[in-house]
Amino acid sequence: MSIPTPHMTAGAEDIAKTVLMPADPLAAQYIAENFLYDSKRFNQVRNMLGYTGTYKGKKISVMGSGIGMPSTGIYTYELFQFYGVERIVKLGFSNPIQPDLSPSELIIAMGASTSYSNYADSYELPGSFAPIADYQLVRSAVNLAKDEGISYRVGTVLTTDVFYPDDQKVWDRWIKMGILLRDMETAALYLTAARAGAQALSLLVAGDYGNAEAEKTYHKAINIALELG
Repeated sequence: MSIPTPHMTAGAEDIAKTVLMPADPLAAQYIAENFLYDSKRFNQVRNMLGYTGTYKGKKISVMGSGIGMPSTGIYTYELFQFYGVERIVKLGFSNPIQPDLSPSELIIAMGASTSYSNYADSYELPGSFAPIADYQLVRSAVNLAKDEGISYRVGTVLTTDVFYPDDQKVWDRWIKMGILLRDMETAALYLTAARAGAQALSLLVAGDYGNAEAEKTYHKAINIALELG
C-alpha cells in the first residue's frame, strides 16, 4: 500500500523518525501545543490527530492511537511500514494491578502479556511470541528517570481487551505473576515494532485523568519520551 493511507493523509516527509503515541488524540494535541516548537498537524482523519514539530532542535512527531490493540495496530503498522518511523514511545494512564503501585511511579514496560488476545495470530507463528520493549530505549528511560530523580519501576504489564471484566478477581491471578498494571495497547505496539525491526517502548502511569499525582507523573513521562527521540 502506498501513502497516504485510508487512515493518514500525511506525506512522506511529514512524520519524524520518532513518534510519541498517547491513546487519546487530544493528548497528542496537548503535547504538540505545550512541548513541541512550531508544530504542524499532519493528520485528522477520524479525528486521530497527529502533529510534527521540534524539541531541542530534533524533529519529533506525536499521534494518538485510539483505545485497544486493533486501533493501535493499524496506526503503528502504517507508521513503521509506510512512513519509515524508527521508534514509537507510547504514553498512557493505566490501571494498577499490584496494590502497592503509586501514581507517582513511572512504569517502564519491558514486556507485555496478553489475556486471550488473538492479535499475534496474524503472524502465523508456530508458537507464542513474547512482546518486549527495545532494550536501548528501556535503558535510556531508566537512566533519564534516575537523572531526574523520578520514582520508577521496570516490569511487565498486561495488555487486555477487557476494561470491565465480569469478575474483578481475575486480576488477582496476574498479581501472582508480578504483572504491574493493565493497559490496552502495549502488546500490539511491541508486536508491530518487532515485525518491522523497529524500536518501541511504553511509559505508563498507574492512575487516570483527574488524579493530580498521576498527571504530574504523566508530564515527567512526556519529557523522558521527548529525550528518547
